[in-house]
Amino acid sequence: MKWILRLGALALFALLVLQLARPKIGFRSTTAPPAYPAQVQAILEKDCYSCHSDENHLRWFDQPVPAYWLVRYDILAARQHLNFSMLGEKPVAAQRATLYEAVNMIQLGAMPPGRFLLAHPEARVSAADLATMKDWLQPWATHADAGGQEPGPGLVAGEAAPVGSDAVKPEPNGLRFYPDYTGWRLISATDRGDNGTLRLILGNNVAMRAAAAGETSPWPDGTRFAKIAWQQSSGADGLLAAGKFVQVEFMEKHAGRFRDTDGWGWSRWRGANLTPYGKDAAFVGECTSCHAPVKGNDSVYTLPISNAATSREEVLNTRAAALPASLPYQPLQWNPVSVFANRRQNTISILFANDAAMAAHKAGGAATGDAVLALVTWKERDDPHWFGARIPDAPAQVEFVASGKYRLFSGDGLREATPSVSDAEARTAFVKGIPFLLP
Repeated sequence: MKWILRLGALALFALLVLQLARPKIGFRSTTAPPAYPAQVQAILEKDCYSCHSDENHLRWFDQPVPAYWLVRYDILAARQHLNFSMLGEKPVAAQRATLYEAVNMIQLGAMPPGRFLLAHPEARVSAADLATMKDWLQPWATHADAGGQEPGPGLVAGEAAPVGSDAVKPEPNGLRFYPDYTGWRLISATDRGDNGTLRLILGNNVAMRAAAAGETSPWPDGTRFAKIAWQQSSGADGLLAAGKFVQVEFMEKHAGRFRDTDGWGWSRWRGANLTPYGKDAAFVGECTSCHAPVKGNDSVYTLPISNAATSREEVLNTRAAALPASLPYQPLQWNPVSVFANRRQNTISILFANDAAMAAHKAGGAATGDAVLALVTWKERDDPHWFGARIPDAPAQVEFVASGKYRLFSGDGLREATPSVSDAEARTAFVKGIPFLLP
């Protein structure tokens, strides 16, 4: 019995000594945090600031070592990703992007972490608080006055995505640039109200076959995505066109080669000069942490446009693929070359070109009789995976321009309509005047 008491006393003494090993959490902020509305500020202070700011509010049971060590580690890791006390040092646009990411991590259940909530249930963000945050951010308010789709002077001439070459500097993690990405086919598109960009998501042949077959959980090895982003630009006719080129990101699947990063290789090149994003190989941590909430979808946020049968609506966008076989052409099999949105009508449009039209464009000459352009317009719906983004929903209309002849298919079932001669001429000029963003 005595040895048990001695052992207990020794353990207690060791625990008391360990209390001296309490490295400080510290403060890093040099600027005042941004000012938020009172309701929003109260939510952030209650649910976020304890870990994601320099204002630590440790509970009594967080204080003793070794619990303190765990809490300190979590706080420092949380600050590394988001520190509200230092958020004011970022440009306003970057601040909003950070807040959108925070709201999305909460919405997807990634924040606060489950193990943290076990000891701190008061940090759980209620549905009402989340709604307050969303109402405050208002992702679509910026362009609420965008106009209609009537033909006008045409879309603002956007900046074409740079093709690049094998000479483009690779990312610090060793992944190379794929200069053939502009010839890949459409996986989906995104209208991002949270950061004011339009995005085309393209896939290589492996990705397209997998999407068509619905074999996306998981995606097969060899899958490659290119996510191309442009800043939104308001044209004279009120449409939101793709303006300045922002970046192209690649995701490359190989379960073995990239087993340490959830089976995917991640890379990003920014600006017309295609500057690698990462300062060192550790940048990949940003990608994996952002995509962690959709690990059940093989870490992919995008819902590919596909006719494949599925029981999981969160992995395929079958509604957007509903182009009837009765159409004279199937443009989803062609090259996507441009994108724009209509905020008033809540639609997104993508221009497609068949091989002959692409060849004529690259040659800089007049289109041949085989050249066909197709402008597909979808209604938009909220992206179920990302607050602040919208994706294609049901097709609203498809317009074809071939050999100077205009054909319109719209309404239920996309039946052929008969526009007036003047309307057909105006729409033909509009479609032919849309700038190619993917050469």
